[in-house]
Amino acid sequence: MNRELLEMMEQITEEEQRILDGNGIEKDLYTNKKQFVVDKEKMLEQGKTIAVRPHTRFVSFPRHRHNYIEVLYVCKGCIIHHIEGTVVRMEPGDLLFLNQYTTHSIEETGKDDIGINLMILPQFFDYAIQMLGRDNIIADFMVSVLSNDVHEGQYLLFKTAGIVQIENVMENIIYSIAHKQDDDQMNQILMGVLFQYLLKYVTALDKNSETNYDEVLTRSTLDYIHQNYKTASLSELAAMLNQSPSGMSRLIKKKSGFSFKELLQRKRFQQAILLLTRTELPVNDIIAAVGYENNSYFYRQFREKYQVSPKNYREQHKDDKEIIL
Repeated sequence: MNRELLEMMEQITEEEQRILDGNGIEKDLYTNKKQFVVDKEKMLEQGKTIAVRPHTRFVSFPRHRHNYIEVLYVCKGCIIHHIEGTVVRMEPGDLLFLNQYTTHSIEETGKDDIGINLMILPQFFDYAIQMLGRDNIIADFMVSVLSNDVHEGQYLLFKTAGIVQIENVMENIIYSIAHKQDDDQMNQILMGVLFQYLLKYVTALDKNSETNYDEVLTRSTLDYIHQNYKTASLSELAAMLNQSPSGMSRLIKKKSGFSFKELLQRKRFQQAILLLTRTELPVNDIIAAVGYENNSYFYRQFREKYQVSPKNYREQHKDDKEIIL
């Protein structure tokens, strides 16, 4: 982390000094509620949707939750959380996302254990979610966080140490807020960029995270096929996710019930059907457009699946308002 920022975060705060002088946690700094629910009214200035503060050291935090979304980032040392009965050890570069219903406690930290807490209201993420689009694990998590009927603790832990792009984005977010450069739109864009990098490095999601690691790989597979059906290959996907092709093949079959080849063919046929029924493109052009180089193979597989030739399928369904894929 940038040395100037780190030195700023290393400074002992007034609250920490009182703790060192023998006082415990001053609960009224965090909440007026009977239960220990850290209150957004205490943590964020009026009208703001995001704030940053160093993690308070030298004391253990008892079980509590927040009425906002919390993102924790470790700059130095180690911070250990107990989340819904699970021990979560955070080290430098780690990112932890907690939704509003997650109850956790935090073990006492020392002088060299430096963490950053981002306190964020749900509406802050609107722009970031738009940047993400649909059908990915981060978007799904954030949507669940924002849902009014979600009352379960959820968290995502990303082991992102050494990923320079993510470190740079986090520094920019922290610097912007810590220096009172209160530009919500810019910070929203930075958060959107952070999520894009987390998607790119999806394997940084810790295997013990609340969201199942295998599910992340499966969803990444489906998204990869959706975006790259014309040129997709199992070897390329495995390389992108830092997995072996054989391991990915087994996982895909286990989770989806289909092989990678079958999922890819299903997607290509979906596109072919749309082109057959919505355009006048010649069949051979459609075959090339969806990624097949062997026309005979396509014709054979198509007839096996639909019991008619592509030409006859077009004639039978050209006036259909709804297409069965």
